Amino acid sequence: MQITVKLFASFQTGRFQCDVRSYPESTLVSHILQELAIPESEVGIILLNMIHAKSDQSLAEGDILAIFPLVGGG
Repeated sequence: MQITVKLFASFQTGRFQCDVRSYPESTLVSHILQELAIPESEVGIILLNMIHAKSDQSLAEGDILAIFPLVGGG
């Protein structure tokens, strides 16, 4: 299945901004995080088709996955 993966801020470093990628059926968001070497502890927001999602959610054909890092500052 084809999934559009969008990475934001520091997650783009050494990776990509937006890419359409192929995954097998029943792929979880966590599998994509592992593939991209993004520790779940560094993820601030996951959006699946513009709706808040969790790393244990399954993906479907044509989904758009957006991954944002934690935001620090003060």
